[in-house]
Amino acid sequence: MALDFSDDRRMSRQAMKAELLDAETELELARAWRDHRDEAALHRLITAYMRLAISMAGKFRRYGAPMNDLIQEAGLGLMKAAEKFDPDRGVRFSTYAVWWIRASIQDYVMRNWSMVRTGSTSSQKTLFFNLRRVQAKFEREAMARGEELDGHQLRELIAHEVGVSLNDVEMMSGRLAGSDFSLNAMQSSDDDGREWIDVLEDEGMQAEAEIELAHDTGKLRDWLVLAMQSLSERERFIVRERKLRDDPRTLESLGEELGLSKERIRQVEAAAFQKMRRSLESQSKEVHHFLA
Repeated sequence: MALDFSDDRRMSRQAMKAELLDAETELELARAWRDHRDEAALHRLITAYMRLAISMAGKFRRYGAPMNDLIQEAGLGLMKAAEKFDPDRGVRFSTYAVWWIRASIQDYVMRNWSMVRTGSTSSQKTLFFNLRRVQAKFEREAMARGEELDGHQLRELIAHEVGVSLNDVEMMSGRLAGSDFSLNAMQSSDDDGREWIDVLEDEGMQAEAEIELAHDTGKLRDWLVLAMQSLSERERFIVRERKLRDDPRTLESLGEELGLSKERIRQVEAAAFQKMRRSLESQSKEVHHFLA
């Protein structure tokens, strides 16, 4: 499937006219592409969300890249999202696609920004898109306290805040020292006088990992609740006290409270786990995948 990203104004007009997909239609299109490689379904899915890609591309114009190129990279990220999207995970495609679009644009900016030719490791990307914003935050806080941070102190604070090594911060600070423009420059008056650093994109956990973690954690929590319902009151009490407390209780302390031996508590606990496993496996094939 070929998409033409050569004219940003024309693409924007077309994107604004595209249909808005409801969740059910989106799911059908995603499954048609995943299961049958239906290019018509893929084209419809991509076209519907090009307005999202174009909107995100516009947020990176401040780095000096041509809008046409940014839209092209956003479109490629959107297509990659469609290729990797699993419609059975219960996540909306738009939510999933945001991360792939951003990652594609950020990779392009890092490869082509005139003053920086760096790799694209996670720490480098995080620093490139966040260093100036975090630095300005610490400088403002220090100024408000009437303090002045030296360069080393500032870089240590940045490293801790962003979660990277001090060496990475020092390296990226040097590469960004000769920036073509100041990120502390004010935007136009139409933007309420904000500085550019106030609107820099933040990068957290990697796209796919964050979406899957949130989804899987919710699923597992629901399955656990149902599995616990299959237990007797005594079994639920033992499982909660042994496995769900921040400070798990010992077999001995539970035995004393319930009037049972340590070995009997262990047996009840083991039997409860077997019940929970059977309950989980009966709920969904997905559970079997998690437990395998």
